[in-house]
Amino acid sequence: MRTTGRPKHTNALRLLALASACFLSGVACGIAQEMPTRSRLFDETWRFLQGDPPSAATTNYDDRSWRALDLPHDWSIEGKFSPHNPPGGGGGYLPAGIGWYRKTFTVPSVWTGKRVSIYFEGVYMNAEVFLNGRTLGVHPYGYTGFWYDLTPLVDFGKDNVIAVRVDNSRQMNSRWYSGSGIYRHVWLCVTDPVHIGVWGVGITTPEVLPEVATVKVRTLLLNEGDVPHSIVLKTVVRDANAISRGEDQVRVDLGARSEKTVEQTLRLLTPSLWTPEGPHLYQAHVRVLRDGAVIDETRTTFGVRSIAYSVENGFQLNGKTVKLNGGCVHHDNGCLGAAAFDRAEERRVELLKSAGFNAIRTSHNPPSTAFLDACDRLGLMVIDEAFDGWKEGKTPYDYAVVFNDWWQRDVEAMVLRDRNHPSIIMWSTGNEIIERKKSEAIETATMLAHCVRTHDPSRPVTSAMTTWDKEWEMYDSLFAVHDIAGYNYQLHRAPGDHERVPGRIIVQTESFPRDAYANWRMVQDHPYIIGDFVWTALDYLGESGIGRWYYTGDVPGEHWEANMFPWHAASCGDIDLTGWRRPISHYRNLLNTGTEKLYMAVREPDPEPLHIKETLWSVWPTWESWTWPGHEGKDLQVEVYSRYPKVRLYLNTKLIGEQSTAEEHQYKATFSVPYASGVLQAAGVADSNEVEHITLRTANRAARISLHPDRRIITADGQDLSFVEITINDESGTPQPNAQNRLQFDVTGPGVLAGVGNADTKDLDQYVGTTRRVWHGRALAVIRSTRHTGSITLTARSPGLPEASVTITAKAAE
Repeated sequence: MRTTGRPKHTNALRLLALASACFLSGVACGIAQEMPTRSRLFDETWRFLQGDPPSAATTNYDDRSWRALDLPHDWSIEGKFSPHNPPGGGGGYLPAGIGWYRKTFTVPSVWTGKRVSIYFEGVYMNAEVFLNGRTLGVHPYGYTGFWYDLTPLVDFGKDNVIAVRVDNSRQMNSRWYSGSGIYRHVWLCVTDPVHIGVWGVGITTPEVLPEVATVKVRTLLLNEGDVPHSIVLKTVVRDANAISRGEDQVRVDLGARSEKTVEQTLRLLTPSLWTPEGPHLYQAHVRVLRDGAVIDETRTTFGVRSIAYSVENGFQLNGKTVKLNGGCVHHDNGCLGAAAFDRAEERRVELLKSAGFNAIRTSHNPPSTAFLDACDRLGLMVIDEAFDGWKEGKTPYDYAVVFNDWWQRDVEAMVLRDRNHPSIIMWSTGNEIIERKKSEAIETATMLAHCVRTHDPSRPVTSAMTTWDKEWEMYDSLFAVHDIAGYNYQLHRAPGDHERVPGRIIVQTESFPRDAYANWRMVQDHPYIIGDFVWTALDYLGESGIGRWYYTGDVPGEHWEANMFPWHAASCGDIDLTGWRRPISHYRNLLNTGTEKLYMAVREPDPEPLHIKETLWSVWPTWESWTWPGHEGKDLQVEVYSRYPKVRLYLNTKLIGEQSTAEEHQYKATFSVPYASGVLQAAGVADSNEVEHITLRTANRAARISLHPDRRIITADGQDLSFVEITINDESGTPQPNAQNRLQFDVTGPGVLAGVGNADTKDLDQYVGTTRRVWHGRALAVIRSTRHTGSITLTARSPGLPEASVTITAKAAE
């Protein structure tokens, strides 16, 4: 046990003294990263108004006409698309502006003498918080958490009013869709004056062996009272079965108005290690006892694992070299916008894992806690990124406006909040920094990396660099201040760079989707290249038109060259906005894992007399379809991806041909097939035997609507979700991939329709509504629970088709 202390708070430490780690979510999904018993979710029964009325912060302001809602909330996603909306194509042509939130709550008299604080996980952006008409402060950055001590202004035993003004009116401030509002959770926290600091528990595993692991727990203890106290700090580590695996306790003397950091060391025998394949988790239960009574406690989830990196062995997890098959992700949830519902965040991780990714990069900001909790729980490694830019802006009102005043607080917020997540293997401080050619960039990079390492020396630091000219070697000094060099689209330079700078470890932090094989081969061949992260793993709102393919006559060129309206989202993801995996996703997974060995899709033919045009981040439109009316007798290009030595292709049981899919052919074969309706079948061939088959069938006319919920039972907590996939099928159940039916949705029972969408990034229907057109035969509807139990029925109707319904049960929380 080791303690360090100072007799008096600094202003920065006072910020840490507001509550007992009240900030981290995961309630709906079952695991909270650090959740004390005295914190409570504060998302219910807010009132909202889009606009900027005078006196809205005052206690007696009449907000009865405002809209009642529960958080999380993103008002931008509720708006209409327009080329005149100030965020422009970067923001998906959706509105922004100013909005107010208000909540009246009672503070019981029994809380007198306690510390009361409020924690916001994320508000986009420029959030000014008021309590009972008095301002508490302004937090500019939309992606880091922040908190305020309410105690001095609270009326104990009475009603209190919290008001939040959110200002996203200065545009543009982002290159992608940000959303607007209190889009992550809010927590109210009540603690004793003697308590554990916010983000005050830090856990590391400096020694990991099969027989034993060393666990170090550092706890920041605070005494905000005027009287000294002698307390006992007790820490118990439990495994997934809640069985104690080790404990330690120590007596600590805390002077009045003081703070002290206490380090405890525990040994875990035969530890279960955290890996993507087996994401074993432990929980550290840290309690503060005074006179035998618990006065504060936190439960911090962590994993036992080691990370190392070297030129010779690359990235190693628990002593084994692991290649990072990564993807970049933005923070939105498609038709839900930026609203960070726990289930939506968990679903994104499920989609990424099912697509074969073992790592993601949170481009270009810290993600929600719920997202990281899911990465811990499901086994997905993370590069946690702080900023898109530093001192020089990419848009007129982006983070560069506040960088000098806020960078340290925001970096500390990211690292201190996220340091206990075993999924995080690397920190990133920036992306394609504008000033990267200037010497000042080296000073800034050094400053940022030092700040990160001060709070977490256990992980490497990177930032993503690129250039579109020949001046690459000039970045050597900038790369040198990082532990790992992040290359955006420059992996082809790695072999030459290795000869020039043999000690450099490289990760490709962004790559073009179509370069999957070349990048995979580079990563496999060179130990100093630890992985590749495609741009992107998931489609996202904003950065409109990136990754699109288009027809002659459409707006030509790349997404930055013109107004892309009506395109309002990115189309470069391996996974589209509904969760459907594009063929490139199956190919990437086939290269990187053993979970998929055979896949088939058909390249969309040019719609004569028009032609399909590609862009830098696109791949040719390719579909799981053998339904091409109007192309009878015309050659179609059938792509087969295979890890078998050969493949055979049959049409209506007739052999079309056999081709090699060995590595010299990049595990691909392309067959030219005259189109005829029926059954197209590919076979994987090994030792002359057909060992696996995959089939595409021609669909007849649309005959019915099919609804497929990802979960039929959800929790009646006002937060839980069911994502319902809608397909249009023919009479035999074959999906009709050319269907474009308009659907009308109705919901009855204790649930609401939270969002509707499809994967057409040109579709201008609103995401919050009751109607949607299917695109390529698919759409998505999201059901949100209320706080009432019962049966929720979603009904979908379309002219000419029988209506279809599905029932989802909302049950009480356990």
